[in-house]
Amino acid sequence: MSINIVLSITHLTQVSTQHGHNGHPTHDRVAARTFKKEHEMTKTSPEQNKALVLEAFDTLFNKRDYLAAEDFWSDRYIQHSAHIAPGRAGLFDLIRTLPDTLRYENQLIVAEGDYVIAHGRFSGTGRPAAWIAADVIRFEDGKLAEHWDVLQDEATQAQSVSGLPMFGDRFSA
Repeated sequence: MSINIVLSITHLTQVSTQHGHNGHPTHDRVAARTFKKEHEMTKTSPEQNKALVLEAFDTLFNKRDYLAAEDFWSDRYIQHSAHIAPGRAGLFDLIRTLPDTLRYENQLIVAEGDYVIAHGRFSGTGRPAAWIAADVIRFEDGKLAEHWDVLQDEATQAQSVSGLPMFGDRFSA
């Protein structure tokens, strides 16, 4: 689904108006189509955004396909995490430093409007415990544009005061 942003359509009409052979104005339809195409923004639905987050996370964190991952993250990506350097490059550079054993698993994903929250587990990071994450992602133009996270070390059964796992329905081995 696309939303067309019509900026200064009056200016476009003035610029692309010419007089035809009968003296009546004619509009340069090619110029109008070009203008429309150049000013289109992609608007994705919450369901599409959830699917894009899962595919993006799998592409970057599990498959380590950096070139394909560029298609998911905006080149103007804003990073709010205290653990990650600014921008898309900061995220990609961090992932390059982590062991090949890094894995992302998702348990729950919800979306409203341009925002997605993904509850997942990052394991194989080289740390003593996996990270349980709540990642908040804002979409813009169909791409991951902004990110916040809340991270916790995954508790063992002995550490869990509630007696319940932080991720899934059983404790990790």
